[in-house]
Amino acid sequence: MKKPLFVGSCVALVTPFTENGVDYGKLEELIEWQIKEGTDAILICGTTGEASTMPDEEHMEVLRFAAERIKNRVHIMMGAGSNDTRHAIKLSQYCESIGADSILTVTPYYNKTTQEGLYQHFKAIAESVNIPVVLYNVPSRTNLNINPSTLKRLSEIPNIVAVKECNLLQVAETAYLCGDELIQYSGEDGNVVPLLAMGGKGVISVAANIIPADMHRMVKAFMDGDLETARKMQIRMEPLVKALFCETNPIPVKAAMNLMGMNVGRCRLPLVDISPQGMETLKKAMKEYGLI
Repeated sequence: MKKPLFVGSCVALVTPFTENGVDYGKLEELIEWQIKEGTDAILICGTTGEASTMPDEEHMEVLRFAAERIKNRVHIMMGAGSNDTRHAIKLSQYCESIGADSILTVTPYYNKTTQEGLYQHFKAIAESVNIPVVLYNVPSRTNLNINPSTLKRLSEIPNIVAVKECNLLQVAETAYLCGDELIQYSGEDGNVVPLLAMGGKGVISVAANIIPADMHRMVKAFMDGDLETARKMQIRMEPLVKALFCETNPIPVKAAMNLMGMNVGRCRLPLVDISPQGMETLKKAMKEYGLI
């Protein structure tokens, strides 16, 4: 039986940018605010953190900076994925060296490997480090799904402990095949409670960038047996969550944070500013939720 890395909400933190690079002062502010608001874990340099548009030197510096600021106050998960296995190993080993509590490693994109290739890729990464590994299954971005049967094989590797699952259709099958040997975390803010009902232990959340306390409380309510509160919170969040994905993440969430006065800057190309229509959708949802 593998223990959860955390039970609750892990924010997939944005990376604040200026025209000249990372805004480290703002990054520190965001970390402190998240901890104050009750976030249970922080993911640095995931998809929402725009790791894909960071050169390695910058990526590693952001990870190091965050690790020094978090200082073991909450679980720190570090994005270390790549579609090049050797590169993913290099990043993973670096994360371990600077104090990561776990690493998140995404399904290889573009290469379109087989299920056996997925197994060998993740196995090589896991065997290169001595810290917990979280798999990231996001078929909508990678065009490749980690099948439940492959997750079963991967769960037999001692330090592969969890999956950030964005394919809700296979959560029950994975739970059946893997039992307590693979912890499932929701990768979709709109489907947190359904995944918890299948034995999941929390969420790795985009929405937690703007509603960290509510995301924490929703998971806690479910875990405490207050299913009605959790259900109501999930339903109330739905229009906001939908608006946060009206365009490619993290375009809307960065726009939302800027509307709230957080001043996290713009996304890097090839991501662009939110469209006027998207901004209208976002503002409407944020007003209804009481954020602006």
